[in-house]
Amino acid sequence: MTSPANPAAGPAGTVTTPANRAAGAAGAAPAASVPLTPVFVRLKLSLLRNGLKGSSKRKAAYFSTLAFALVVGFFVTLGLALLHGNAHAGTVVVLLAAILALAWTFMPLFFPTGDETLDPSRLVMLPLRPRPLVRALLASSLVGIGPLFTLCLAVGSVLAVARGAAGAVAAVVAAPLLVLGCVTLARAVATANVRLLTSRKGRDLAILSGLLIAVGGQLVNFGSQRLSQAGGLTTLEPVEAVVRWLPPATAVGMVDSASEGAYGVAAAQLALTLAAVAALLWFWERSLTKLMVTPDGSTVTAARPTKDRGAGGLWSLLPAGRTGATVQRTLRYALRDPKTKASMVTALAIGLIIPVFNALQGTGSVYLGCFGAAMLGMQMYNQFGQDTSAFWMVSQTISSTRDAYVELRARAAALALVTVPYTVLVMVITAAVIGDWSSFPAATGLALALLGSMLCTGALASARFPYSIPSDGAFKNVVPGQAGLAWAGIFAGLLVSAVVSAPVITLTIWLKAAGHQDISWIVLPLGVAWGALAAWAGLRLAAPTVARKLPEILWAVSKG
Repeated sequence: MTSPANPAAGPAGTVTTPANRAAGAAGAAPAASVPLTPVFVRLKLSLLRNGLKGSSKRKAAYFSTLAFALVVGFFVTLGLALLHGNAHAGTVVVLLAAILALAWTFMPLFFPTGDETLDPSRLVMLPLRPRPLVRALLASSLVGIGPLFTLCLAVGSVLAVARGAAGAVAAVVAAPLLVLGCVTLARAVATANVRLLTSRKGRDLAILSGLLIAVGGQLVNFGSQRLSQAGGLTTLEPVEAVVRWLPPATAVGMVDSASEGAYGVAAAQLALTLAAVAALLWFWERSLTKLMVTPDGSTVTAARPTKDRGAGGLWSLLPAGRTGATVQRTLRYALRDPKTKASMVTALAIGLIIPVFNALQGTGSVYLGCFGAAMLGMQMYNQFGQDTSAFWMVSQTISSTRDAYVELRARAAALALVTVPYTVLVMVITAAVIGDWSSFPAATGLALALLGSMLCTGALASARFPYSIPSDGAFKNVVPGQAGLAWAGIFAGLLVSAVVSAPVITLTIWLKAAGHQDISWIVLPLGVAWGALAAWAGLRLAAPTVARKLPEILWAVSKG
């Protein structure tokens, strides 16, 4: 991104060139001013154009995305237009407008590197005033694939509900207002969180975007199944009655109200939309002003006195020695390391979504709660790969089989501290939704037995099949050349886990098939005991291998 050399402040929203300043100083005519908005639009176009130079892959990705957006936008617009005259058209388009607004609000937080203009702090050194800068940034924000796709959906939405001359006039106003409201909302939120977007936490959000997609996919699947039933859209009418008064969905609601002849309601919705856009612009300007005059967070942090972060609070409950230190280190890694955090949060979310959503759809079972225990149990695999090259510090403290055993035991204990209460919580929620409390003890016992078996095989896989996790790339978890090693460890571990927990599985199936549901509670203590025994045996078997193969493990996990 280029800027005029040595720019100086001129009238509001203008940039004065050195030549003009010299002419003004010589007593010539006043310096000619350059409007800021066209400059920023040209800069945005230059960013798009220069970003495509020298990379065929980037060109292919951009133009394929553009073509995909145009094709999908065309068919969605056509489909919405065909809803014209349908009794539920207003419900569909108003809720669609609300979903668009939510997407525009949160997507920049999860994909901060997708648009270089999201960071206005790059303009701090330029003598630009906030209000004209907001106008210029807003105009440049309307250039791109996202606004174009949103405009297609806005046009289709107003076509679906516009009827008569009043509806047509309202539609002409509503479509650009919806796009403007979405873009303004996105930029206001992004500017208020720009320090977050450019920090490590912002990169963590980008990695966690996979979780957002997974959860969103489950919600869409669940919603589509409910709406496909008879009278499904009718159940959304109470929600739509509220959402049509929430900007910027009020823009589409205005078209529907004007088409029905409720001109007073339409005027109120128009006023509410304009007021919301004005409030967002004011908030954006205020956030921009604060951003331009506030010192950088790293400078402020460096100037602050360091605080003593001792092992107080809950950490003081951990046992002393190597066990407590390793548990604390493992849990801190899960909270701070982006990929470990993404893996843990994804496992927690998917492990809850699958049993609960199936229960809500009437097709679930309490035993699906075992899925959450299995997802978290897989976090035990490749324990040393999560340390990457820093494993050399851990290896320096392991001088015997006993040290290796304590290290593995502490890592398994850290995972169990999260997984055991989580598994019980998932089982309670699933049983409450289904109403099948009689299966709760057996399902919980089976899940804990499976967890113990996976801690057993995870320790063995960590010792025998370690692999490196690359530090770069949000969705790349294995370095090239080690994918086969990773899959071998995971699949072999899952197969052996099923074999290890087979006695508990067999007992559970037999009790259920034989109709002994009244004594199925015995699976709970047996599952806990079997899981603890399996985990202990796996840690004991893996410890000698870890102590003997420390150089090989360090070499394997340091390739990333």
